[in-house]
Amino acid sequence: MKKLLDVITRTMEEAFEKFGYEKSYARVTVSNRPDLCEFQCNGAMALAKKEKKAPIEIAGQLADALSDSMYFEEVSAVKPGFLNLKLAKRFLADYLRQMSQGASDGHYGCEHVEKPMTIMIDYGGPNVAKPLHVGHLRSAVIGESVKRMGIFMGNTMIGDVHMGDWGLQMGLIIAELKNRKPDLPYFISGFSGEYPKEPPFTISELEEIYPTASKKSKEDEQFKEKAMQATLDLQNGNKGYRALWNHIIRVSVDDLKKNYKKLNVSFELWKGESDAQHYIPEMVRRMKEEGYAYVSDGALVVDVMEETDTKEIPPCMILKSDGASLYNTTDLATIVQRMESYHPSEIIYVVDKRQELYFTQVFRCARKTGLVWDDTKLYFLGFGTMNGKDGKPFKTRDGGVMRLETLLSDIETQMYAKIVANQNENQVMDEAEARTAAAKIALAAVKYGDLSNQASKDYVFDVERFTSFEGNTGPYILYSIVRIKSILNKYVQAGRELAGLAVGEAGSESEKALQLELAKFNGVIEGAFAELAPHRLCAYVYDLSNALNHFYHETKILAETDVTKQNSHIALLELTRGVLESCIDVLGFSAPDRM
Repeated sequence: MKKLLDVITRTMEEAFEKFGYEKSYARVTVSNRPDLCEFQCNGAMALAKKEKKAPIEIAGQLADALSDSMYFEEVSAVKPGFLNLKLAKRFLADYLRQMSQGASDGHYGCEHVEKPMTIMIDYGGPNVAKPLHVGHLRSAVIGESVKRMGIFMGNTMIGDVHMGDWGLQMGLIIAELKNRKPDLPYFISGFSGEYPKEPPFTISELEEIYPTASKKSKEDEQFKEKAMQATLDLQNGNKGYRALWNHIIRVSVDDLKKNYKKLNVSFELWKGESDAQHYIPEMVRRMKEEGYAYVSDGALVVDVMEETDTKEIPPCMILKSDGASLYNTTDLATIVQRMESYHPSEIIYVVDKRQELYFTQVFRCARKTGLVWDDTKLYFLGFGTMNGKDGKPFKTRDGGVMRLETLLSDIETQMYAKIVANQNENQVMDEAEARTAAAKIALAAVKYGDLSNQASKDYVFDVERFTSFEGNTGPYILYSIVRIKSILNKYVQAGRELAGLAVGEAGSESEKALQLELAKFNGVIEGAFAELAPHRLCAYVYDLSNALNHFYHETKILAETDVTKQNSHIALLELTRGVLESCIDVLGFSAPDRM
């Protein structure tokens, strides 16, 4: 169904055209003075000079023309030339009834895009053999939400975790493991048997080996050389090292999947840097032959500076002076791989905003050398830093980097304690239900706390504030949904049916305010995806929850004796519940039945 603003704007355009005015001036917006009106049109102000008329004269003409419109309850011309609009209650109720017809698929009137696209989204970016920590949070939750918004709008979204699984870190692990367990068959020259199916380490051991080896390489030059040689041998196809590498990948990916699942984050592709390696030789050969790549100070580079640049953009390095590849090489080869395998219309990278220059180089190089089609969009969605209350990157109390698993577990424990403490004789949860609810509330606290901030901005991760049941928080949103579920359950338990109920005309200001918020849904989610801005959807969810709670506190619902009124109220609550749950599903979390 059409967005509410589009319907109103079209009506306004017809009024402008009636008097011979250009319809481009008929834009309608949500009022910035909700105490005076619900929507406004300021076109008469801009049109006055062209028409050589007073703005209030034009506004008055338009107000008269719209006075009998089915869409408006009130249209008033206000000096110096504003048009203030209030929607007709009957029209608004009818619009919401149309939204309710889209309840079965959870879209509530939000239409799919006219031309669905295949969009790849690169987010996550963990390194194998290392646990997920809070530094991985933003990429994971922002990327997942953007992907879900794209799916909701009807696009084919392909999420790729793009793991760091190639390079020196692999050599470090292999070299350290060889020091500890030199008798393993992976290190025996000329070994011709079958390598063990089970890995020679657990994920916990692997996570200890890597930082130990990394620290040792900074202190022991001889060990670093061994690690670099192991890396080269691995990349050149050493069978034992490849078998060991496969163990590292499998153990790491199993652990990553477990932890991403706790975040309600999933990926269509579990590819890493290694998957792009065989695309590199041909890509480099073509760049050389077509005259894009040249040698500078021993390294192979491609110029990406443009005439319009006001500051220097360094060349994109393709190969180091020793012929080794870099992140640039792998990312460019990955673009080749993605174009060949999936033909995407867009590739979105959800990465720390401090990498913007790097991606500028990579994108320009890819476009200049023809790795992407002319109409393929490469988009960098840079996010800010997640900081502690001290304004510095979020750390544990002892100054270390906190694991995501630990963060979620700590917040779940807090939520469980709150649930248990707030139980009364009328609402008692068993332990299993309480722990399930605590996990959902904790996830909402973390995800909403992150997503409600504009992605590009740094923000303070304040656990105390994010876990509060009051204010602009995930738990507050869930509490609002659970409140509706409780009312609907009581209505059904009283022997009533939810099916067949319809939203009626608003009988109070708070009811109309809730209806107006609901009617914005399809416009908000469409706009949020167009801007790749989950924070816009969070702002809407918060506004809708506030409107709901205001309506709840001012209205008799279950105690209403007028059956027609009560049924309308219940239908409105059911629609609100559905829209809120569709929104939070797109944001990547869900609500419990009770809290």
